[in-house]
Amino acid sequence: MNPTEWRTYLVTGASRSAGRDTETVVEAALAGGVDVVQLREKDVNDAERYELGRRLRELTADAGVPLVVNDRIDIAAAIGADGVHLGQSDLPVAVAREQLGDAAALGVSASTVEQARAAEAAGADYLGVGAVYGTDSKAVSGDRNGIGTERVAAVVDAVDVPAIGIGGIDASNAAPVVEAGATGVAALSAITAAADPKAATAALREAVTE
Repeated sequence: MNPTEWRTYLVTGASRSAGRDTETVVEAALAGGVDVVQLREKDVNDAERYELGRRLRELTADAGVPLVVNDRIDIAAAIGADGVHLGQSDLPVAVAREQLGDAAALGVSASTVEQARAAEAAGADYLGVGAVYGTDSKAVSGDRNGIGTERVAAVVDAVDVPAIGIGGIDASNAAPVVEAGATGVAALSAITAAADPKAATAALREAVTE
């Protein structure tokens, strides 16, 4: 498990999945070549997220793809996830490391150079940088929504850990994010809302790798 090799990163969200369940979308994304899956699912309760996490853990493990959990260190530990992704208002990286161990992949969301440097200093293994083109999948303040590829490049230049671009990214606009220095890109709607999530994942991967 090496975040420097993560080109395509799926963030789950049943509310954006065109009526499909998250397992179906994840199976399709795995078939399309996704490199890592993040269990997000903000619209379900803890018990449902845990049970879904257990099922996704089986799917991703069988495919040899890492599974990380958004925000919730406790659920990540309970389902044996490979890591956790933390926002700026979540528990510190040090707490996640203590709970999940040295082998866990710990990601932190960063919108500025200062946040990126602080996350790296705290022990983050990778950064989720954005929202690059803007997002409506979660509440993001104006100064963090649509930061652009120049900010991505500034963050990449400021740190040594891998940066994953996120926010409004699909196959049509992924290339500039990678050209700015991002290791890869994360997507929610571009995959989950697609008519064919497998094909959408493959197209996103092709845009990144080319």
